[in-house]
Amino acid sequence: MNTNEAHESPERLPEHAPRLDWTKLAPEAFKAMIRLDTAAKQGIDPVLLNLVKIRASQINHCAFCLDMHSKDALAAGESAERIFQLDAWRESRHFYTAKEVAAIELTEAVTVLTDGFVPDEVYARGAAEFSGSELARLIVAITTINAWNRFGVSTRLVPGHYTPAG
Repeated sequence: MNTNEAHESPERLPEHAPRLDWTKLAPEAFKAMIRLDTAAKQGIDPVLLNLVKIRASQINHCAFCLDMHSKDALAAGESAERIFQLDAWRESRHFYTAKEVAAIELTEAVTVLTDGFVPDEVYARGAAEFSGSELARLIVAITTINAWNRFGVSTRLVPGHYTPAG
């Protein structure tokens, strides 16, 4: 059964409708987000970037972004096992490199700012694994996926229809 057939299964509940198409109603903001997203990708390993996007999307409960970035990661050769384990990365650290763990931990700290700051020890672990410019770009990428998540969740974008490019 492919993704589209799963949506047509009579046992499954119907899809919800999106609240609005913000990309058409605020096209300049959408174009600015595309430019930011393009800039955020520069110089970041695509494997690491997919992990960051998936982890932030898990935390933010953005089903649309989870669908998109999991499919992108799989299409790029990421293992399903590493994607499945990402939500429990602390118990399954052995699936990831030290650099990936530092990025995932920083993603969580930047995404969940309930303490009002990114803890110094989390930042220090990131700074130990990334150069200054890499760390700056990583923070931009984390911030960008968080913005995308907020658009997706607030407008109730519908997951399940995304197809990775090429």
